[in-house]
Amino acid sequence: MKSFLQPEQWTMAAASHWLLVTTVLLSVMACSSVPAPVAELAAAEQAILTAEQARVNTYAASELAQARQKLQDARAAVVQKDMLQASRLAQQSKLDAELALARAGAAEALAVNDEMKKSTEILQQEMLRNQTGVKP
Repeated sequence: MKSFLQPEQWTMAAASHWLLVTTVLLSVMACSSVPAPVAELAAAEQAILTAEQARVNTYAASELAQARQKLQDARAAVVQKDMLQASRLAQQSKLDAELALARAGAAEALAVNDEMKKSTEILQQEMLRNQTGVKP
């Protein structure tokens, strides 16, 4: 009983058939296993680290906390072999950390602007006093 042809007995049609079957099987296997989102996780970790180093807790603590939580959830999704969810959560974590950094930067800029306005007002008052000859 011969179930498989020996390589020297293959015809072009049989070889093409086996090549097609093998290619389809390999393609299906490749598509079914999504790799872990290593790059996305690393990018999220780096974004959180950057935000922490910029000390955004003063102005954007909730956004930074959300970024940390989503990164933790992404790691849990990797453990559960849900790579698509892990990738999404890692990307969201990165965006939340970047949002925290942007909001903190905007809040710091507003604080500096307010301080400059106060300084300008004080200087204007001093100039008026000097012009009128009124001594403090």
